[in-house]
Amino acid sequence: MSKFSVSCGTLVLDGAGRLLLGHVTGTAAWDIPKGMQDPGETPLEAAMRELREEAGLAFAPARFADLGQLPYRRDKRLHLFRVEAGGELGDLGQLVCTSYFPHQATGKPTPEMDGFRWAARDELSQLCWPRMASLLLTLAW
Repeated sequence: MSKFSVSCGTLVLDGAGRLLLGHVTGTAAWDIPKGMQDPGETPLEAAMRELREEAGLAFAPARFADLGQLPYRRDKRLHLFRVEAGGELGDLGQLVCTSYFPHQATGKPTPEMDGFRWAARDELSQLCWPRMASLLLTLAW
């Protein structure tokens, strides 16, 4: 049994090199689409599924560049991929999260992400949780 879990995610970049972030419902933070690997899933399959569930995006597997597994917390690693989307996404208003959690007060199904935006490197420290911003800023994307 591994002493840490692995969360798989994707850095989706536009033509200006900005990163796609989703707003984490019920918080002030923005994050990349990511989540835990299901049993039997490869890291790429998990990253592709999370991108589809959390942002409604699907890209061909060949477009995912493997950035490898990175330390994130004592009990968690991130396996990240990068996709160059260029100008193909256009209006981010079309993106939709279909991954839900029960709302803490009402129990109603609530989307994990409730909005999307592009962010430049110099905005990450203000938008993301400190640990995620620090990790993203160590990467060349």
